[in-house]
Amino acid sequence: MAGRLDSKVVVITGGASGIGEGTVRRFVAEGARCVVADIQDQAGEALAAELGENAVFHYTDVTRESDIEGAVAIALSEYGRLDCMFNNAGIVGAVGSIAETSVEAFDQTMSILLRAVFLGCKHAARAMIEQGSGSIISTSSTAGIIGGLGPHTYTAAKHGVVGLTKSVANELAQYGIRVNAISPGNTATAMTASVISGDHTDTSGAAEHIGAGSPLGYSGFPADMANAALYLASDESRYVNGHTLVVDAGQTTSGMTPNHFHTGRNVLIGEAGRRD
Repeated sequence: MAGRLDSKVVVITGGASGIGEGTVRRFVAEGARCVVADIQDQAGEALAAELGENAVFHYTDVTRESDIEGAVAIALSEYGRLDCMFNNAGIVGAVGSIAETSVEAFDQTMSILLRAVFLGCKHAARAMIEQGSGSIISTSSTAGIIGGLGPHTYTAAKHGVVGLTKSVANELAQYGIRVNAISPGNTATAMTASVISGDHTDTSGAAEHIGAGSPLGYSGFPADMANAALYLASDESRYVNGHTLVVDAGQTTSGMTPNHFHTGRNVLIGEAGRRD
């Protein structure tokens, strides 16, 4: 039976863990060939080795344009084309009240959460325009839909991803390129576990905590976000463009969880190749 992404070539930033890893695994299972673009060398290399000829790891610090350009170049040199770019890498970033947030923490957070998405769109577009087709997907957040669900800088960046998605979709439609975003709700990953309990390995505890506040009564997992990305990467969404697909159990329509990120010092959680 043919997979939903048979022969499609995909670059996934933050692909070595969390939502990125879940998406790499799902995409390869559906017939795709993936470039795992991340700064986590050991995890990325191990994932690519496990998946065999349908995956390759490329060290990618998304704050460096040359690294993102290089990930696209690897897709072209290894597999001959680029059908989907998934701008997924991220961190929580600067945490604290608006009066306490430093410019340095703001700038670093924005460089990973928004500037990197711009760079991914830029270099994917160059490859896709030549072939006259492609799908660009970027990870926003429920914090990119409404206020009060994340730190200030994170919220600003994720709103920016939604706006950039709409703008780039408008430009690239003429070339047969679709540009969409997903906005995950709370998802049980190492990054959210670190925020919830301080223990990045306690994903089961994170899932229990998230599930207690979920409208559906259970947590989201990387596989749920991978399913959303799969739809947007596949030809099934051929008429979907400029859209932000919210995957949050109804959180943004049924009441919000209080934001606990506006207290405490500014910290940077995670790394430039990781995604919650």
